[in-house]
Amino acid sequence: MSTRKAIWILFVSLAISACVLGSAIQAGAETLKYKSYTYAVKQENLFVGDEEGHLLYSYERRGFYAFENGEVATLLQVGTGEEVKGGASILYYQTATFPDDSTIMSRVQGTLGGGVPGNPATGGFKQEIIKGTGRFEGIKGTASGKNKFLPLEKGEPGVKGFGEGAYEYTLPSK
Repeated sequence: MSTRKAIWILFVSLAISACVLGSAIQAGAETLKYKSYTYAVKQENLFVGDEEGHLLYSYERRGFYAFENGEVATLLQVGTGEEVKGGASILYYQTATFPDDSTIMSRVQGTLGGGVPGNPATGGFKQEIIKGTGRFEGIKGTASGKNKFLPLEKGEPGVKGFGEGAYEYTLPSK
């Protein structure tokens, strides 16, 4: 067999293997869509003072997910944000806890905007799943979504949010 023919056969074999393995990896990926509701438990605002409406804040939020497959999970979010002229950037860590005590933990980054300082009206975010427990042990993946917020009411530490999004993830083989 000529060297050229051997190289061609090797190339074709590698291409076929890549297609088969690539599709097997993608076939294991799952999508889980959800709707969410969150509310502020506490929020600490610190005004920077360099311009009106510039503030830094830390917060704790709670809520729940309602997944399209009928499952539910409670949420705990702990994070920080910076608001300038009605827009904000946020960074928080989130734990979704399911009724069987399995969890999905994520690092979330996003932006808020469209409102007045202290009352963001809409937001978008991206999550990186950092850990899972129970049936989600070894989970890898991401999530993204969007939120809408209600105006801050008297006595509330922070706004209430409604959202939707989707997890894209894989679990290790058993």
